[in-house]
Amino acid sequence: MRHRNNVRILGRSHEHRKAMFANMVTSLFQHERIMTTKQKGKELKRIAERLITRAKANLNLTENDNAKKLHNKREVMRLIHNEDVVKKLFDDIAPRFVTRPGGYTRMYLLDRRQGDAAEMAIVELVVKTEKKQEEKKDKEKKNKEKK
Repeated sequence: MRHRNNVRILGRSHEHRKAMFANMVTSLFQHERIMTTKQKGKELKRIAERLITRAKANLNLTENDNAKKLHNKREVMRLIHNEDVVKKLFDDIAPRFVTRPGGYTRMYLLDRRQGDAAEMAIVELVVKTEKKQEEKKDKEKKNKEKK
């Protein structure tokens, strides 16, 4: 029995798992939505939420706390190696979740995959960007005008 073992092994070595989730969390923050298996999605949510919380911590720090801000950014960069994605996380994603105490990601379950019948899921950030919401409203208005 796996009592008190909180890591999902997923049939991979430690190095492979670490690299896989680094790539997955980078893609999640870059595209704000990814499709993966259910088990990988559950673990991805844990990792992503910790990183968002770390990025949110910088929003509450003052200008005098530059060392703490740098520390938070470096801790995130241990996992995310793409500087553009880290910048997006700290400047765009974290401010969206200022008032939210947790639960930054959502997982939708899908049908099983054709080849191996693995349960599939979509993992996405809960709060969308305003630009995407505006585009959606514009599409709805165009559809109403056509009718």
